[in-house]
Amino acid sequence: MSYYVYILSNHYNTTLYIGVTNNLVRRVYEHKNHLDPTSFTAKYHVEKLVYYEEYKEPKPAIAREKQLKGKSRKFKNSLVEENNPQWLDLYSSII
Repeated sequence: MSYYVYILSNHYNTTLYIGVTNNLVRRVYEHKNHLDPTSFTAKYHVEKLVYYEEYKEPKPAIAREKQLKGKSRKFKNSLVEENNPQWLDLYSSII
C-alpha cells in the first residue's frame, strides 16, 4: 500500500491545503466534490491537486505532512513550482 502527502490549491493559487491519505484518487475526488460541505477545502474551493509525494509507509508520510504544514508559504510555493511550474491540476494524471 502507498501513502501520499498532497497539496491542493484553489483556482487562483492563493489558498493551499496539505493532507495525507492512503488513496489519493479517492481523497482528491472527495475534495473536488465537496463531500464534506463544512470542510476547509469546500469553504475556500480548494480542489486543484498541484503536488503530491508517495511513501511506502504511513509514518514518513505523516511526518512529511507535519513538516510541510510548518513551512512558510514561500517554501510551499517553491516546492509546487519546482515540480508543477504552471500549477496545473494533476488529478487527471492520477486517475
